[in-house]
Amino acid sequence: MQATAEIAERISTISVSSTLKVSQDADRLRRQGVDVVDFGAGEPDFPTPANIKQAAIDAINTNFTKYTNAGGTPELRDAICERHRLDFGTNYSQSECMVTVGGKHAIFNLIQALVNPGDEVIIPVPYWVTYKDVVNYAGGRCVFVETDEKTGFEVTAAMIERHLTPKTKLLIINSPSNPSGSVLPREEFIKIFELVSKRDVFLMTDECYCHFLYEDKPFSIASVPGAKETVVVAGSLSKTYAMTGWRIGFALAPAPIIGAMMKLQSHSTSNPTSIAQKAGLEAMRGPQDSVPAMLAEYRRRRDFVVNRLREIPGVSIVMPKGAFYAYPNVSVAFGARVKNSFDFATELLSEAYVAVVPGEAFGTTEHVRISYATSMTALERGLERIHRFVDELRA
Repeated sequence: MQATAEIAERISTISVSSTLKVSQDADRLRRQGVDVVDFGAGEPDFPTPANIKQAAIDAINTNFTKYTNAGGTPELRDAICERHRLDFGTNYSQSECMVTVGGKHAIFNLIQALVNPGDEVIIPVPYWVTYKDVVNYAGGRCVFVETDEKTGFEVTAAMIERHLTPKTKLLIINSPSNPSGSVLPREEFIKIFELVSKRDVFLMTDECYCHFLYEDKPFSIASVPGAKETVVVAGSLSKTYAMTGWRIGFALAPAPIIGAMMKLQSHSTSNPTSIAQKAGLEAMRGPQDSVPAMLAEYRRRRDFVVNRLREIPGVSIVMPKGAFYAYPNVSVAFGARVKNSFDFATELLSEAYVAVVPGEAFGTTEHVRISYATSMTALERGLERIHRFVDELRA
């Protein structure tokens, strides 16, 4: 007798990651021999710096291949605190830090440890795809704050205040933003922190792209006096050091929250990979010159992508101030055949062989996300195809 699979109800509250699905669809076509231009993946095309790779090789050769503490080695946690202090002027200690299996894991751990069923979590739109699903999985309620491309997708304290209730437990801020590339001005960020801290609402700052700013200097809200009591930093080495596959992230938070997150991690993944932790240690303490080099190239690509998109009649684009994404409004191409950005992305991949992520994944219906963390050659080819595709839809 064969048992009938009954999937747990909580799994129905989450969806497959849209960004991963786009990458899988593009890869499926590539395996069939199709010349696909992939703007879907949010992954640096740069190699991991040589000194970081060598640290991992050394870890293997010296047999650093055993379990470590569930929350990461003390040495790496100290190094993360030190790097954050040098970069942003914060003052975290080892008990206020943990290492995770990527930045996404830090966010998952935090929300599962902090959010009770019925708690409200405020999330500005557009948002990174995972926030909504992880809150739903915890039984929380997402409260979305709509922003406007006319104001650069920037959220303000006044906008946040209108959504605060006695049930608000957490506010999530992602600056620089994935997908829009918007950067929250420092003064407004501080106003938002002051607003929610007075209400005893936690603020999670997702600093995945914190070093990739084109106009402003890197800033962490955790550096503001008094912030450590209610601010949680979710960090990642993936983008900053081109270490996406290494899966090393971290969290900085009050010690009781770190303790709760670490308890959860001890029963899920245990420790992050020991070898990757040694690579992360070198990333934290080694030369930092690869970061500005990548930023300079991203700036060159950003300028090209924005200018090229603006050559497409009817397509509008807010200038990204950080990260490595463009988020153009492609509604000019909507009609009987293509009704929203999901249709646009689907048809674009199947007909023009260009992979983008539809705005529905991020809470909007008129935009698509284009990652310019790829070569100039790919950008030129892909944007030419998008231009032709839009022209055909409008004809």
